Amino acid sequence: MPYRCRECGYRSPKWLGRCPRCGGWDSFEEVREGEEGGGWIGARPQALPQVKKPPLERVSTGIREVDRLLGGGLIPGSVILFGGEPGIGKSTLLLQLAAALAGSGRKVLYVSGEEAPAQVKLRAERLGIQTPELYLLSEQHLLRIVKAIEELSPQVLVVDSLQTVVARPEGGDIGGVAQVREAAAQLARLAKGLEMTCFLVSHITKGGEFAGPKTVEHLVDVAVYLEGTREGDLRILRSVKNRFGSTNEVAVFQMGEEGLIEVPDPATFFVPRDRPARPGAAVVPVLEGTRPLLVEIQALVAPSMGYGPPQRRMAGLDFNRVSVLLAVIEKRLGAHIGATDVYLAVAGGLEVREPAVDLGVCAAVLSSLRDRVIPPDTVVFGEVGLAGDVRPVRKGPERLREVDKLGFRRAIVPPGPLPKGLSLEVERVASVVEAAEALGVG
Repeated sequence: MPYRCRECGYRSPKWLGRCPRCGGWDSFEEVREGEEGGGWIGARPQALPQVKKPPLERVSTGIREVDRLLGGGLIPGSVILFGGEPGIGKSTLLLQLAAALAGSGRKVLYVSGEEAPAQVKLRAERLGIQTPELYLLSEQHLLRIVKAIEELSPQVLVVDSLQTVVARPEGGDIGGVAQVREAAAQLARLAKGLEMTCFLVSHITKGGEFAGPKTVEHLVDVAVYLEGTREGDLRILRSVKNRFGSTNEVAVFQMGEEGLIEVPDPATFFVPRDRPARPGAAVVPVLEGTRPLLVEIQALVAPSMGYGPPQRRMAGLDFNRVSVLLAVIEKRLGAHIGATDVYLAVAGGLEVREPAVDLGVCAAVLSSLRDRVIPPDTVVFGEVGLAGDVRPVRKGPERLREVDKLGFRRAIVPPGPLPKGLSLEVERVASVVEAAEALGVG
């Protein structure tokens, strides 16, 4: 019989004292016959023409931004893995989703393995939730959770969180790889068989991935991350896997006293139109999923105090990428910033990693260095190469259409095709030298 590590799931034809994958000692257990069996409830071979089609109508969650993220709403029988760092607002958003679904007449079971029903009720009262079709259960053992599902027959199940579920008493520690995998597999089979939408909450590791084995992500239909900072009130729900829609969508929320409030028009959320004109600021249209968002890159270039090496501080930008851009500026434009302190930030707390922000970073740094203002009705975007060339970025025409719709008058962009019917002035530049001259910060 094969053996399996209860910590990481590594399989071996014989017992081993130490797992070669995770290094755990005395972690191998025998896999008994039929232990890993079990498919979806009622599974049997079917001819392709006889297979029942999935429901064409999706179920609205009651939150428009979440519906758009999921591709139009929920699919009955789908399993959604919901991840995020501790304290980011996962339980709050899921309780709001559960209440909205229960308010539309659907029976919802909210299973909490970390809080008592009274604690969940306190949070619900704080959010103004008093829905009779929302049922609470504080339980960790999978068998009792399944029994409650059989008795209640809910249409939506929320398990908060997957790491607290005990699938097998002899299957390792709570939250271990074996327990998480087994619980996710059984809940996924149950959801498919009963056509019950299932939300599984999973913690995020320090590496930014879902806790537990990678097979958990393969078991589910949809996987979403809730991102943000505890200090700020901005939250971004990002889809990383979606069998029923696009994986390039995001939903923007703002944390308030009444929970997470959706931001219906995030394009202008980070860049107020009445902001004052000042040196060191450049507006860049970035893509979060398929949605263009306007962000303001802020730069401060100041003489170094001379007590040590010049300071380089970044907020919301990749440090290594910005270091390369600073070297390009100094080499190609002759800007002497090697002995200066450079501070860069994305206003609003958003993190930007796409290369389209390169030209905006260069423009903001040069604007601060020369103490010259970039007009507030001007946007700039483009990828910057090591030779100082400006390269096209994906979906450039879509960015320009959004900028034009928001009333901006000028755009500095890389060479490439332009959409028709634009009212703003578009100037295409091939290098950072040309961009600096066009912006008046050269």
